[in-house]
Amino acid sequence: MRILVVGNYELDAQESMQRYATWLERTLEGRGHRVTVANPRPFFSRLARRRGLVKYLGYLDKFLLFPPRLRQLAKAHDLVHIADHSNSMYLRTVRGKPNLITCHDLLAIRAARGEFPQSPTGWSGRLLQRWILSGLRAARNVLCNSAKTANDLKALTGETGAEVRVVPLSLNWSYRPGATLPSDLVSRLGLRPGQPYLLHVGGNFWYKNRAGVLHIFARLAAMEEFSTAVLVVAGKPLTAETISLIREERLGERVIEAGSVTNEELQALYGNALALLFPSLEEGFGWPILEAQACGCPVITTCRPPMSEVAGEAAIFIDPANPQTAATAIVEGLQDRERLRTAGFLNLVRFDNEAIADKYCNFYEAILGDRPASAR
Repeated sequence: MRILVVGNYELDAQESMQRYATWLERTLEGRGHRVTVANPRPFFSRLARRRGLVKYLGYLDKFLLFPPRLRQLAKAHDLVHIADHSNSMYLRTVRGKPNLITCHDLLAIRAARGEFPQSPTGWSGRLLQRWILSGLRAARNVLCNSAKTANDLKALTGETGAEVRVVPLSLNWSYRPGATLPSDLVSRLGLRPGQPYLLHVGGNFWYKNRAGVLHIFARLAAMEEFSTAVLVVAGKPLTAETISLIREERLGERVIEAGSVTNEELQALYGNALALLFPSLEEGFGWPILEAQACGCPVITTCRPPMSEVAGEAAIFIDPANPQTAATAIVEGLQDRERLRTAGFLNLVRFDNEAIADKYCNFYEAILGDRPASAR
């Protein structure tokens, strides 16, 4: 099968979407399919003399220059898979070919509709999200990463007659237990030998709830069981607001910023942590939950979908709105770390890469099977 995967604009720097497109390419080629990954290329945005213009000139690259190229590429393929729902407007461009789109979450659309006051959306963003939603309403075949995302999609689009299938993500890197912390990483972070730490992996989007992470850790830090523990934060650099909150909570040197880390370093951080602290308010899926479980790291996460959906029975579930109660639940839950580790490994069976690849290929075959006989 000749499959065209439509990826994201590189200047948008959406790392998770880039990883997903790479996973698709690698997995489908491993099944013997011929795969082409197509992305909008920067052109007009390179001409910007002011940083503020890059985003708007990027729209020209994505929505003016790319569609004609995409239309031509689609002609040479059997099926087009748009890898990110934010590119749903391309469905119109490839409507002459069997196609599908992956919907990762509806958070930006919901924010543009005013559901999340903590995430205001400007006028151009509201227009863009309405366009994206219009494209999703016209989609005939949709893959959702979680039942939560599928439910959100149906609530926003209504009954459109689309075939919507829930297929979870699998690990996009071969995380394993047993990795030791590299000495250079220990030195860079300033960790003492054997020092206990909690790990948080995430960015600065409101739903990642870094403020909640700090409030919960502050309550833990005041307890005897965590008197020597620190919090290691991996991912995007801390914002000025987050740094101010660290001072307010009097955490001082007990919060260590790891910044961007390699897969190997992240594997070691997971494998040697007391637990992953992941109290997200919303997610489309929640990759760090699986990554931590694969490394034998106990997971602490929010008791709501999709976090609960992904973690299964292998997590300490908390309410991030109540840091003190959450801290108490964490102390009690971590008394049974071995059960959490074992349950985490068992939970990963649901996300087996080959089983998930089978579901993707079955969906492709079903879509191609729906074509009129004259078009096959």
